[in-house]
Amino acid sequence: MWAESGMSDEWLDDDAGPVVRPYTVTGGRVRAASGFDLVAYVLADRDAQPAVHLDLHPEHRQLVALAARPVPVAELATGLDLAVGVVRVLLGDLVDRGLVTVHQPSAGPYLPNNDILKAVVSGLRAL
Repeated sequence: MWAESGMSDEWLDDDAGPVVRPYTVTGGRVRAASGFDLVAYVLADRDAQPAVHLDLHPEHRQLVALAARPVPVAELATGLDLAVGVVRVLLGDLVDRGLVTVHQPSAGPYLPNNDILKAVVSGLRAL
C-alpha cells in the first residue's frame, strides 16, 4: 500500500505507517522562543481564528482547538502524540500570533534552602 504512494522505506513503519520526523513539523526549529513548563496551562483566545493564518500547520490548528479550555502543555503533547519539545515550538508560534496564552505556574512561596536539603539527604543515607 505505501509502496504505491511512492514513499521510501526509510519513512515507513510497518505498525505506525508513515513516520514524520519532529523537526519537519517545526520547520527545523528545536527550541521555542520561550520555555514553557510542562504544567503551564495553555488557553486559546476566545476570538482565535487560526484559519486566517495560512502558514499554520494542521498541528497548530489542533493545538488551538485543544486549548479551548485550559490545558497543560504535557496534556497537549499527549493529545497530539508529539514530543513536548515540538509542542513547545508550536506553542511559541501560536503565542507570537496571539492565538493562545500560556500561564506559567507560580513559584512556590517557600523553597527549602540547601541546608535543609543536605540534612534530609544525610538522614536518608543514615537509614
